[in-house]
Amino acid sequence: MIAIWNEVVEDGMAFPQEETLSYKSGAEFFASQTYSAVAEDTDTNEIIGLYILHPNNVGRCSHICNASYAVKSEKRGLHTGEKLVSDCIIQARLHGFGILQFNAVVETNIHARHLYERLGFIQLGTIPNGFRTKDGHYENICPYYITL
Repeated sequence: MIAIWNEVVEDGMAFPQEETLSYKSGAEFFASQTYSAVAEDTDTNEIIGLYILHPNNVGRCSHICNASYAVKSEKRGLHTGEKLVSDCIIQARLHGFGILQFNAVVETNIHARHLYERLGFIQLGTIPNGFRTKDGHYENICPYYITL
């Protein structure tokens, strides 16, 4: 899980995090989530993707959750992301959340955006220059949500 997470962080085009996880910080990070899940290639027993689910806010907004998804780069295009997001929606409901919100979907991440829209997520608008990429330029972000 840590290696897959770090691959996306190091790519610098989807996650806001800039620091990679060590074994210790990764174990703490994944354990601190409301729910963490993996996608496994059952032929090879290889972990090929993951997601984390957690509250997006506290108190009066604690019914809104947030999630992040990561798929190994060489395993993308196999509909793993769709399975992860679909399972996440189920788990979010089971954990008592009412809304799943994505705060910072990079506008150029068209595959993720098409997937979210196909699954019924609604784009809330566009935040100009809301994401700083690894090379330092800025991209727009598109928040999305779905009512659970």
